[in-house]
Amino acid sequence: MNNTKRNNFGKNLPPGIKDTEPKHVSRRDFLKYGAMTYGIFVGLPLCAGCSVDPVTGRSQLMMMSREQEIGIDKRQSPFQFSSDYGVTRDGALNQYIGEVGKGLLPSVHRSDMPYNFNCVNAVYINAYAFPGGSIAVTRGILLDLDNEAQLAALLGHELGHVNARHSAEQAAKGQLSSLLVGGLSVLAGTQGAGLGQLTQQLGALSQGVFLSSYSRANEREADSLGQEYMVKAGYSSKGFVGLMEMLNSLNKEKPASSQMLFATHPMSSERLQTAVQRDSTLYGTSRSYPLNRERYMDKTAALRQKKGAILKMQEGEKYLAKEAYGDAQTAFKLAIQKAKQDYTAHVLMAKCLLIQEKSSQALSYANAAKNLYPEEPQGYYLAGLSNSAQKKHSQAFEDFKRCDELLPGNPQLTFYKGYSLDNSGQKEDAAKNYLAFLKQIDYQSNKYSQHAYKRLKAWGYAN
Repeated sequence: MNNTKRNNFGKNLPPGIKDTEPKHVSRRDFLKYGAMTYGIFVGLPLCAGCSVDPVTGRSQLMMMSREQEIGIDKRQSPFQFSSDYGVTRDGALNQYIGEVGKGLLPSVHRSDMPYNFNCVNAVYINAYAFPGGSIAVTRGILLDLDNEAQLAALLGHELGHVNARHSAEQAAKGQLSSLLVGGLSVLAGTQGAGLGQLTQQLGALSQGVFLSSYSRANEREADSLGQEYMVKAGYSSKGFVGLMEMLNSLNKEKPASSQMLFATHPMSSERLQTAVQRDSTLYGTSRSYPLNRERYMDKTAALRQKKGAILKMQEGEKYLAKEAYGDAQTAFKLAIQKAKQDYTAHVLMAKCLLIQEKSSQALSYANAAKNLYPEEPQGYYLAGLSNSAQKKHSQAFEDFKRCDELLPGNPQLTFYKGYSLDNSGQKEDAAKNYLAFLKQIDYQSNKYSQHAYKRLKAWGYAN
């Protein structure tokens, strides 16, 4: 291969690597690239220092600045939202969630954070917050709430995590950094067509991968703050008690759809008892405040019309986890029959079919998902895998390219673009993507990096 075809590979190298003209890259260099750029790509620049706890007023050792919290949020929350099938396209519902959330903000301790509130399309039962103030609730949990006061309690609890800086605390313990290390590659970390069979992971594409797992102490503090915020916003503290009763009931029943909720938010009867105690003492005067049940029912009416379909999707996800793919496919088919325009139902069906190596059928549902929600990446990702499985590599490249444009920063998509170009005979462009991928990921981390290195070596780009 002549030198002109390697000129671009010396550019944008990690610090410490010379920017030289065409040069063969050794296996050791690839290992070096991986070790250095991996930290740059997902590393969290932490600086220890003392600050004042915004809730208690006491001095605290804090490993993360406000700007770093916001930066993590901006980088990671889009990936989690996409993992949860994107923010709902029901504008009225999302506006309502935002209005309730913003109504709590006058009472929070960190009023300078850029808060936003979203309903995501996932059907499992959960709510979560990122450190910069991005808060989301799933469609699944909204169906289990009974009134607006419970919604305010739920959002208040998540605001409690942000205001008490619990995510920063997890980072100080090394938990958030471990999520960042695994996160971006896990998001699309299924075994791509041509490199092995699809695994169960495709059935739950990185669900909750970026979410912190809070301690029981964190949960108690967030409960206390959440109940305070919602009462100060004018809601009856009975709403918080009702939320805790619902969660306690789910914890006892242990439905599959709530596993992620309790994995990240540990529940106990103590939390319910404490909420009841505060309701009867500290917030006893709020009992006459409204629950706003009728307004909640009115604002969520369109969502509740899809309850049958959402329950079928939950059922299908349960079967996916058990590897009962035929039963899962039946459940997703019934969900689509009940809600023909539901993006999530089509994505779940495409995943289920891909796992069963029914790539042609999967492509049909993935393309439908693309048409239903063209701004959300998962449909394109699944269409790319489906096209790749059918050796339609040019079409696969376009899908992976569009997915990468919609949600940039996932190194796995860089690999898939290279793989598609490789199989389309576009060796030079494939090599660029393979090397870009190897600069972002540890060489020894998975079969993808090993495949990319072997191809580059075969073409003379590596020794």
